[in-house]
Amino acid sequence: MSRTTAPAPADRKDGANAPAEGLSHGLKQRHLSMIALGGVIGAGLFVGSGAGIAAAGPSIVIAYAISGVLVMLVMRMLGEMSAANPASGSFSVHAERAFGSWAGFTSGWAFWFLLCVAVGLEGIGAAKIMTGWFPGSPEWAWVALFMVVFCATNLAAVKNFGEFEFWFAALKVGAIVLFLGIGVLAIVGVLPGTDAPGTTNLNGDGGFFPHGSEGLIVGLLASVFAYGGLETVTIAAAESEHPVQGVAKAVRTAMWRIALFYIGSMAVIVTLVPWDDKAVVEKGPYVAALDHLGIPAAGQIMNVVVLVALLSAMNANIYGASRMAGSLVARGQGPKALGRLYGGVPRPAVLVSCVVGFGCVLLSYWSPDKAFIWLLNTIGAIILVVWFFIAASQLVLRRRTEREAPEKLVVRMWAFPVLTWVALAGMAAVFVLMAREEGTRVQLYSTGGLTLALAVVGFVRQRTAAARAS
Repeated sequence: MSRTTAPAPADRKDGANAPAEGLSHGLKQRHLSMIALGGVIGAGLFVGSGAGIAAAGPSIVIAYAISGVLVMLVMRMLGEMSAANPASGSFSVHAERAFGSWAGFTSGWAFWFLLCVAVGLEGIGAAKIMTGWFPGSPEWAWVALFMVVFCATNLAAVKNFGEFEFWFAALKVGAIVLFLGIGVLAIVGVLPGTDAPGTTNLNGDGGFFPHGSEGLIVGLLASVFAYGGLETVTIAAAESEHPVQGVAKAVRTAMWRIALFYIGSMAVIVTLVPWDDKAVVEKGPYVAALDHLGIPAAGQIMNVVVLVALLSAMNANIYGASRMAGSLVARGQGPKALGRLYGGVPRPAVLVSCVVGFGCVLLSYWSPDKAFIWLLNTIGAIILVVWFFIAASQLVLRRRTEREAPEKLVVRMWAFPVLTWVALAGMAAVFVLMAREEGTRVQLYSTGGLTLALAVVGFVRQRTAAARAS
């Protein structure tokens, strides 16, 4: 049997479909919608986007628009596959169905590793804010506190995770909507105490492309990775009341809203504030814009928003990591103990994901210049690897679904297969750009090494299982 004709997980009898059947279904549509919206609204947008603005200037708007189109294509493809076959393993399950267990193993464990490291990074960021408010308190203690809280949240029923994420995401979305509203009022000159800036900051110092195409490329690379996190909604859909309808609606509504938030925010910021203002990087672009408008206590307001964003991301990533690990184990691609369910929750997977995340935090103290930097470089391009698996899997599974069960295509990729190939070409272009830039080249090579190692292990496991079966 060829790798492209392997039976779908739903047809197998080795537990591949267990995650969707054994997990609880406590998430409601409102949870899914807010998870989709809040999943990518994190510190990368509120703070990290400042580096992109400094590199690209006003052209950062174009960078976010280009990467936003790529992300929308990826999410449409993932939405199509997830609506047709909801699974807690999401793209890992789809990759396995399309190419064999090695692909599911590679994409799934790479994503799990990314989420665990991200949990640690978000904990460190949140702890830095808390130590600013409570000088003298140890950072590691705050991280440990956050880990305990969200580990407990994820060990309980999934509806608790859903409620936490609903309110966290609502606060983040509300903050961005309020920011956009204030910014638009200032741009048109109707905000009290402000004058309309016109196009001074857009075509002033250095013009719209102050650093030329190289600056745009750096901004593009920064913006691509800022969109990571949307995948969580397709993982969560398997535990919702109506998985097919839930993921279809969440994907459809989230894509354009997130593009509006990202692209709209960048447009407002570079219109209001000179792109080379040092405060954009030092304080963060949102704080710089609010300070520029004379909004009282802007820094503390945004610190609260960023803290909420970081805690929300911690919560969501612990959830996503545990479900991905549980799904992999249920498909025979990990230690069985890790996938055991207690009350519909893979509690061992939750605990291990939290322990690994906290281990990354400890490495940041024990070996900040070696082991921790290695971790950061290794996860640098994993999200692009995941997107590549998504697009490649959709090329295979769309044809198969059209032949075998066309009624399952409740969400369809636009202009298939043309736009799928366009997305793959876009990802390949990003890989090339990463190889060109000194700052991202090491990330590309480190991620490539991890991906290759996982693929080799996965392929050996697949061949071994096939030999035993024969």
